[in-house]
Amino acid sequence: MSDWRMLTLVGADRPGIVAAVAKALYDNGFSLGEASMMRLGGNFTIMMMISGPGDAEGLLAPLAQEMGLRLHLFEAGGRLHSHLAPNVQVRVHGADRAGIVAQVTGALAEMGFNILELESDVAGTEQRPVYIMHIEGFCDRPIEELARAISNLGELSLDVSPIETLIG
Repeated sequence: MSDWRMLTLVGADRPGIVAAVAKALYDNGFSLGEASMMRLGGNFTIMMMISGPGDAEGLLAPLAQEMGLRLHLFEAGGRLHSHLAPNVQVRVHGADRAGIVAQVTGALAEMGFNILELESDVAGTEQRPVYIMHIEGFCDRPIEELARAISNLGELSLDVSPIETLIG
């Protein structure tokens, strides 16, 4: 199938969102490709590749309205099964402050690091917040060079390591 579209849904987190969306798509002949679904703050977000007959937006609009979700759908040109598998992971944690993401990802970009997935969270307390970030990506440069590139970014604890992948 070459008519892949990117579906995004965002709204307040609650049980049953994934089940309702997946059932509506399945019942109407849609296939699901790659997907990322997660809680962000008190919200739940879905990003998924879908392919199938008919008007997916018209199909999902009533469900999205009923569940209080914002829906966006656009042509995305699948390219499934042709993506890079990550070979490096970077873990960062430290006192939360402005600029952590910009500094770490900027240093990695200068080394030719291609970010494939980035997740972050804030832990600790309101008075002493801790920022935690996990990045997986692909880079041809040696791990030691990547570690040096991000080693002087302030009072952050950084871990750069190779990862094994089982994709494909």
